[in-house]
Amino acid sequence: MTRWEVIVVGSGPAGAATALRLLARDPELAGRVLLLDKARHPRDKPCAGGLIPKADALLAELGVVVEVPHARVDVGGVGLPGGEWLRVEQPDLCRVIRRREFDAELAWAARDRGATLAEGVRVTALARDASGVRVETAAGVHWAPVVVGADGSGSLVRRALVPGDGGRVARAVLCDLPVAGTRWDGVAERRYDFDFGCVARGVRGYAWSFPCLIGGVPHVSAGVYALPPVDGVALQAALAAELARIGAARAGGWKAFPIRTWTPATALSAPHVLLAGDAAGTDPLMGEGISFALEYGMLAADTLLAARATGDWTFAGHAHAVRRGPIGRKLRRLEQATRLFYGPRHRLWFRAARASRRAQRIGLAWFNGVDGWDRQSPWAAVAEFVWPRGVARG
Repeated sequence: MTRWEVIVVGSGPAGAATALRLLARDPELAGRVLLLDKARHPRDKPCAGGLIPKADALLAELGVVVEVPHARVDVGGVGLPGGEWLRVEQPDLCRVIRRREFDAELAWAARDRGATLAEGVRVTALARDASGVRVETAAGVHWAPVVVGADGSGSLVRRALVPGDGGRVARAVLCDLPVAGTRWDGVAERRYDFDFGCVARGVRGYAWSFPCLIGGVPHVSAGVYALPPVDGVALQAALAAELARIGAARAGGWKAFPIRTWTPATALSAPHVLLAGDAAGTDPLMGEGISFALEYGMLAADTLLAARATGDWTFAGHAHAVRRGPIGRKLRRLEQATRLFYGPRHRLWFRAARASRRAQRIGLAWFNGVDGWDRQSPWAAVAEFVWPRGVARG
């Protein structure tokens, strides 16, 4: 059995961010942090791949520059229930990357800074003892005083070691199509589309079309996201409608995947165990995961280092700290928004959002984390609305 100071299960953005933060704050952990992944990088990951400004700010805080091919987005198209479309223009709304390339660069950066990256190693069992966690894999047995579960929506770490509420599991379907086979102009216009028209048809979510580059060739990533209860037939019908809207033939290569979303009751830790990223629960309104994964990972690292200093591995206050901190406040407001925009009175709330361009601008800056807006109190947004001074005040 090999002993480590920290074992991180999953080397996606949450796992890599955990390792990067640990090693930045305590370089003596080099060679003592194990980063496990059942796959080998670069590996495919179904995801639209939107990298909002908040994610770029977190990468900068981690001291990581991730240079991967991307499609820039400066324009947003928003379809409302009833068929009306809005247009929102703002520089650098997001960069659309491929998770295959992005995740690999992050994991390799963690390896280069001192983490031991074990790829192609599947965890088969986990067991907690009095002083840590035993992690069994097909390649051997490992032990550490703490394990970070960054192993996605279906987290084995959560199922084995973290009892309690697991949040809601949303569903998404997507397909990638060459733009040349559609009438969609999002790549040329640097535009992404979010169509909430399916809310009126009983799908608690939206359809999307994102520009992306695959092997240097312009593609459109088209898909549908929906909160439970999810009807698989309705989900596929919504995807077919989105493909028809952009002038694409029905795709046979679509992929379905779960997205674990956060609720106020979601369990985030247990003795000797922390959860991060999709394993902990992400944005329920939009299913956006990358920025939350990075922030979860950094917070897990900070909590872990504090526990090492005190020797208290219960993590009894971690969930409360998350809920009361910036990431929890943002998730709580997004969870509240799902009740408004995906609830029975959704038309009223979409009409209210449609009525004010200023409110749209503030809301978008808040969601994207521009200039730290997602860390400010709601009263800051109210003040900006009543007495505008410009959202970005950098």
